[in-house]
Amino acid sequence: MPPDSLFDPTDFIALMRAGHAGLLGIEYRAHGPDWTELALPYQAALIGDPERGVLASGPILTLMDTACSVAVFLKLGAERPHATLDLRIDYVRPATPGKTVIGRGECYRITRAISFVRGVAHDGDPADPIANVAGTFMFTDL
Repeated sequence: MPPDSLFDPTDFIALMRAGHAGLLGIEYRAHGPDWTELALPYQAALIGDPERGVLASGPILTLMDTACSVAVFLKLGAERPHATLDLRIDYVRPATPGKTVIGRGECYRITRAISFVRGVAHDGDPADPIANVAGTFMFTDL
């Protein structure tokens, strides 16, 4: 985080407990100056394929959208209103039943109106991703 940063991702994640990410059980793991890691614990209520016990894609998309959004705030050093403009997610394989999904989002560039993000979701080995994401957020306070 920038030294004068007013943004604390742990406080932000705690506030999210009342929203969509909170209902899914998304948890804070770690962060750096332009990235964050969040976790989506395995839950039977989030299974999309009951025969195989695989998590649905929607909660994983929410995990990655949230991780990338928090990464933007970390790079800025403060919260700034923005909306997901585009978030492409490429599912490489299904999540392993019973395992927590870890989402790492990174903000690699910010312009006046747009922030650019990328990330990976995995269930224990970042070299064996569940999904890769790339996207943009548009600032709404212009």
